[in-house]
Amino acid sequence: MDAYVVVAGGTEKIRGIQQWLNGRYYGKPEFSIGPADGIYSRDVQKLLMIALQYELGIGEPNGNFGPATRSLLKQHELSVGSSGIFVELFSAACVFNEPVPESGGVVRSNRREHFDPALAYFVGAFQKFSQLPVTGRADFATWAQLLVSMGDPDRPTAGCDTRFEITEARAEWLKSHGYEIVGRYLYNPAPGPGEEDLDKNIKPGELERIFRHGLRVFPIFQDNGRRREDFTYGSGFRHGLLAHSLASGFGFNPGTVIYFAVDADFTQQDIDDAVIPYFHGVGAGLASKGKKYLHGVYGSRNVCTNVTEKTFARFSFVAGMSWGFSGNLGFSLPKNWSVNQIKEFRVYLGEETFDLDNDVWRLEGGDPGQTSIHAPFHGIDDFLESIETLYDLAEDYGQVDPTVLVCNYYRQGKYDNARWAALIGGIHKGFINYANSHGATLVGGAVDPETGYTLDTQHLMATLEGHYKNPKTRIWMTDVGDIAGWGGDLFTFYNDWRTSEELYSSGYQYCRDNLAVPGKVTTFGYSDLLADADGYNLAQELRRNRIPADVFQTEYRRVSGSPRIRRFFESRFQSATMAKKTVHDLMVGSLSPAVIAARTLLTGATIQPSILPPKKLDEFEQGFCDVLLERLDG
Repeated sequence: MDAYVVVAGGTEKIRGIQQWLNGRYYGKPEFSIGPADGIYSRDVQKLLMIALQYELGIGEPNGNFGPATRSLLKQHELSVGSSGIFVELFSAACVFNEPVPESGGVVRSNRREHFDPALAYFVGAFQKFSQLPVTGRADFATWAQLLVSMGDPDRPTAGCDTRFEITEARAEWLKSHGYEIVGRYLYNPAPGPGEEDLDKNIKPGELERIFRHGLRVFPIFQDNGRRREDFTYGSGFRHGLLAHSLASGFGFNPGTVIYFAVDADFTQQDIDDAVIPYFHGVGAGLASKGKKYLHGVYGSRNVCTNVTEKTFARFSFVAGMSWGFSGNLGFSLPKNWSVNQIKEFRVYLGEETFDLDNDVWRLEGGDPGQTSIHAPFHGIDDFLESIETLYDLAEDYGQVDPTVLVCNYYRQGKYDNARWAALIGGIHKGFINYANSHGATLVGGAVDPETGYTLDTQHLMATLEGHYKNPKTRIWMTDVGDIAGWGGDLFTFYNDWRTSEELYSSGYQYCRDNLAVPGKVTTFGYSDLLADADGYNLAQELRRNRIPADVFQTEYRRVSGSPRIRRFFESRFQSATMAKKTVHDLMVGSLSPAVIAARTLLTGATIQPSILPPKKLDEFEQGFCDVLLERLDG
């Protein structure tokens, strides 16, 4: 039975739209009263489509995004200054697709009757995130992207995938028609009785041919993957091993993301009980071979989002053209989407005729694909080489602890203002000039070999310096080192929660939805947690007077032992109980001048933690602790 009060995870904003739809279209022959529970769902998406079809003048609305709907919708482009029912429906669709990630945070919207500059700003952010031309207008492509998972299936795309070998003629055709990246299969499963052999795996020499024509490639692994029984932990582990072996055999570079396919419309129960264990197995299989490759996921929006959040898939390849999948109805694009498959068609090329899927390829924030094979992995190596060089130069320079000098070098330009100088000290510009004159380089971002995420090395080194200079005296007491790392990030995150009060009354839920979520951009993202953990761990090892180069090499070339977040947790907090006590000390208890100053500054103009009702603050603190516990092995 449908609910008519806001349920857990719902919002009053969405409930208001549900009530508005029910009130305006009640009594229409094809419109059934929908839920008013504050949850954007498959049923709500269909009701919005039916309402739109009524306003377009379609006689018998069915909720499908068919030819008549598409044709009529093209006549209703909106922009700043527009008003009326189509603006209300369009803005409602915007709310259903929020929040939209943008640099440093997210953008949200509201249902409204007038198309104002605020709505135009949201639309521009949505268009950028969805890889649409940024106009701030409600054109057909934007309407379509808000309403269905494939969006406008006829939009130009730079990506594609196919089961057919990319021959010379096909590569020439792809390049001449504007394609830049193609997905190809690592594996060709044996056909079952009476089934056609699809012969879809990469062929010898094919990758070199693709690169020679200026195209990129991303690898896909699929072994059926259409039935629930195909997905178990054991099969995932075997597939991880096989994918590693095949990718290595083809020469794919370390750090390549392999997309493991879920080619079915699974329910949430199926996802939880079968798909998630499968991907845990995939991750374990790849890890057992040294994590040379990273796992991505192909599937519906809901599958991709769940696999990303629960198994830390690096990127999502969305089966957008399966717009009727329940997993694509009532769900927005995953935050880490990289490829969105929107249309299948046939390319007529004489004897080289082949089937092709058009894929929207996300240029900013997506998987760049591969442009070569058999290449060394430079991401973390460049960073480690930079650190080793700097330590050698710091030893020659003298005067100051070499670790402090190396950290100073990495703080320049980002963590060297007056606030940071007051917190952990200024930087030694003399050493920076000396190092630069001797060929030192600052590697601002390095791809982490374990997770595939780009490490913010400047954040990492500032955190390291804070902890290195301020060793712990009592576990539960917070200090300058914490402010330089996780504590400072948590204060900023708290400020964001308080400015999102309308959507998140519960600080606990805000943490669960936004804290260190892989693929989601927030002020305390997953990469921030990695930098906080690594900075702390490295500081502890360096304080034991170990050889610095060995410390860094061990941290980033680790093949065994506890995961980094677990080591951080067990060293800094020791237990869940002590973690909660420590977080409370940070938020309200500490009398340290540095902590008090940071608390006042970083929590902004919102309600200070000490003024917040104790129960609300307790929920926020518990949310941080619970999320951290869930990330221990991630």
